[in-house]
Amino acid sequence: EGQGKGEEDGSYGSEDLNELEVNGNWTPQEKALHEARLKAKAKRRLRKSSSRDSNRESFSDSVSGELSTDPHSPKGKNAVNDRKSRTGKGRGLPKKGGAGGKGVWGAAGMVYEVEEPDAKDPNYDESSQGDTVYATVVPELDERELEKTINPIVQEYFEHGDTKEVEMLLKELNLGHHKYEFSSLAVSLSLEGKASHRELTSRLLSDLSGKVLSEKDMSRAFDKMLKELPDLILDTPEAPQMLGQFIARAIADHALPMSFLDCYKGKVDCDHARAALDRASVLLSMKRKIMRLDNVWGVGGGQRPVKHLIKEMNLLLKEYLVSGELSEAEHCLRDLEVPHFHHELVYEAVVMVLESTGDIALQMMVKLLKAFWQTGLITLDQMNRGFQRVYDELPEINLDVPHAHSIMETFVDLCYQESVITKQLRDSCPTRGRKRFVSEGDGGIVKS
Repeated sequence: EGQGKGEEDGSYGSEDLNELEVNGNWTPQEKALHEARLKAKAKRRLRKSSSRDSNRESFSDSVSGELSTDPHSPKGKNAVNDRKSRTGKGRGLPKKGGAGGKGVWGAAGMVYEVEEPDAKDPNYDESSQGDTVYATVVPELDERELEKTINPIVQEYFEHGDTKEVEMLLKELNLGHHKYEFSSLAVSLSLEGKASHRELTSRLLSDLSGKVLSEKDMSRAFDKMLKELPDLILDTPEAPQMLGQFIARAIADHALPMSFLDCYKGKVDCDHARAALDRASVLLSMKRKIMRLDNVWGVGGGQRPVKHLIKEMNLLLKEYLVSGELSEAEHCLRDLEVPHFHHELVYEAVVMVLESTGDIALQMMVKLLKAFWQTGLITLDQMNRGFQRVYDELPEINLDVPHAHSIMETFVDLCYQESVITKQLRDSCPTRGRKRFVSEGDGGIVKS
């Protein structure tokens, strides 16, 4: 029984061991088992003694400042992971008054600053963050898209002439570092157009200067065009002179700096560029240059005052009577760009015939009107309006020109014979309501 009890307890008493030793009945297996049980019992005793002495040892070690150097020992692990003061001081309160570490609220009485809401925060609520401003991002135009976008804007501007609309359209585009090319494209298009287009382009560059385009942008644009003159001259032979006028006008309008021409002195090798710069220099050196440069292109089309147009048409007719050149007269009339006002030319031509002496002016004016009628430069409506105006004012003209009615009848008949006017217009020519006598120059014939 004693042996069985000893086996159940996992150990043998000293008496049992002695009895076994005396008997000498141990087998090798029993001897090995006995040694293993002794080792286990010694380990249990060591654990119990170490747990009882742990508090005293940790206190003495902390005071002496000697820590266990073995990281695998229980004493070493406790010293490393222990959050309590290792100096034995303090009341065991949290570090930093509860304000240290992650996920803590901070010390009592701490005031936090207002933080801006983060749009990437998963709890971000757009509706509770106040007004939201949406910004439209316009991509920058490249070179190919720039020309396709700018050309229609400039062509439409030539029709309506509103610089503010062009300014608004340009502000909606993202021209980026190609912004200066707008000026060069506009000037290139106007070189292929009419004089009125060039006048409108000069006005546009002046109005956009300082708002959309800077002096530096203007300088880069004209510098580029001076380099491209050999190509521009293929389509527009007069490009150097026109570009020089553009440069002079831009300087007069303060769109280009006054020092623009000085930068090229002695540095230009291209003959065309030199001609353009010389043209600009000559225009700027003229007396009363600002007034002259305002009309460097003339005032195009309907932009001209009526009195100025009448004066130009009178000058055109007088030059024609002196030179007799139909082609030059036609060229001058087309340059005026007022097809809606050609009835004034017809009116002035007829009045000039009535006020002239001899048949030379009459024959030349019939020839002129016939040429304009055949080329379509003067339409049927404009021709009728011009003659009708003379018919209406004939009584007043007759006060200054006594033979106005007879000259008018002769001129109208001749125009009808040359198919310049219609039969209806000829028949509507006013006649005197009394008899005309020999003294009035009818060749001795009395007419009723």
